[in-house]
Amino acid sequence: MAPPPPQAHFLIVTYPSQGHVTPARHLARRLVHAGARATVCVPFSAFRKLFPNSAADDGGEVVVDDGGGGVAYAAYSDGYDGGFDRAADDHTNYMAQVRSEGSRTVAAVLRRLAGGGRPVTCAVYTLLLPWVADVARRHGVAHAAVFWIQPTTALAAYFHYFRGHRHAVLAAAAGDGEVRLPLLPPLQVRDLPSFLAITSDDDPFAFVLPEFESLIDILDPKSGETRTYVLANTFDAMERDAIASLAPHIDVVAVGPVLSFLHDGDDEISSSHPNDLFDHDDGGDYLAWLDTKPARSVIYISFGSSSVMSKQQVAEIAAAMANTNKPFLWVIRKDNCDNEDVAAAIKKLITAAAMAVDGGGEGGMVVTWCDQARVLAHRSVGCFVTHCGWNSTVEAVACGVPVVAAPQYSDQGTNAWLVERMGVGVRAALGDGGGVVEAAELTRCVEAVMESEAVAASAAAWKAEARAAVAAGGKSERNLDEFVRRFMPK
Repeated sequence: MAPPPPQAHFLIVTYPSQGHVTPARHLARRLVHAGARATVCVPFSAFRKLFPNSAADDGGEVVVDDGGGGVAYAAYSDGYDGGFDRAADDHTNYMAQVRSEGSRTVAAVLRRLAGGGRPVTCAVYTLLLPWVADVARRHGVAHAAVFWIQPTTALAAYFHYFRGHRHAVLAAAAGDGEVRLPLLPPLQVRDLPSFLAITSDDDPFAFVLPEFESLIDILDPKSGETRTYVLANTFDAMERDAIASLAPHIDVVAVGPVLSFLHDGDDEISSSHPNDLFDHDDGGDYLAWLDTKPARSVIYISFGSSSVMSKQQVAEIAAAMANTNKPFLWVIRKDNCDNEDVAAAIKKLITAAAMAVDGGGEGGMVVTWCDQARVLAHRSVGCFVTHCGWNSTVEAVACGVPVVAAPQYSDQGTNAWLVERMGVGVRAALGDGGGVVEAAELTRCVEAVMESEAVAASAAAWKAEARAAVAAGGKSERNLDEFVRRFMPK
């Protein structure tokens, strides 16, 4: 028998958070679909959540197959094998540890894969892990790529900030004015990644900017150095300006939306690939509950895996749900709340809101986690109230669900700007106290998107654009196929 054809092998190294691991797993399946081999490399803390019945050894590498199209998984140590505690651990120390321990243990993964006859041909890494490229290069991997899991507009903002426009951004931040960056539409300060407005070393997120500056230096190296590719979880029609703004400087390959379910062939997702670090509510009762609701009637509320909700914000959302008189499905994780009093108040608040909707308590449902792709694809969901993380944003666009954006930090303001620019939703304004969307404003926004035929039509049109991009022959699909071919062994 003839030997099998050689395959490119991509090692995708991720940060341990849900927002990094989920798109990395989707990308791995896309790479396998394109004819490559893919190994997702996550810290021990994330690996143990994904595969609780598998034990990782002290060598830093265990490979398993999760049944998702032949994707393999490996564990490395970030120095916090028990997980990072946001309340007790220091981010700056963590970044130092993940660099030192990660460099050592990712190197072990590379050696083990090569020794097992599966040498890596391209190392891919998510945000905040620029050291991966150096580790890979020292172990004979000539090529590296960044998997950019935020909007390309945010990458363009970071690039221009570190390449001559820092003063303009900070001046605008000081006066809350407009920012003009090359080839991008005018942006308000609130539309930029929040980290760009940091001016104090005492800011808890001050550690982020040096990491992004290091990444930009890698992506835009000095003359003669090898450029690193950027795989962007976006598609051309969605962020044409940002891609054009970066084109003279950075090799951006738009391959999105990177979502496994877009290749399943059905609008109504009957099952979903496992991508979460958290268990879904047992039994999937929320899906049966959604089945009982009319089309486009349910408000879906989720502020993601890491956002922390104050007691006041929970109360304002509950009051808004009572005001709208529409059924709602609300995701609240216990560790999304800022103290135990908030967690204790949730049941009372939501029960009151559900009773206000239909009088019998069936007007609302709360879950600790759910299969978001299946929820957004459900015919009964008519609106998504979200913190506007990029994963949630692209899922909403791909499912054609109108959005009420309530951004908090990082790239979420940029995502909210895109939502409004595309016409698929509205951005909720913060109250005078700052940081909280009040009930009256949230009620106004929900009613605006759920009653607007223009928003519904725009959401449907962008859903078609997103799916066309990753369909056979689509621009994103062609981009990914061409990218994989570059790294096929000769």
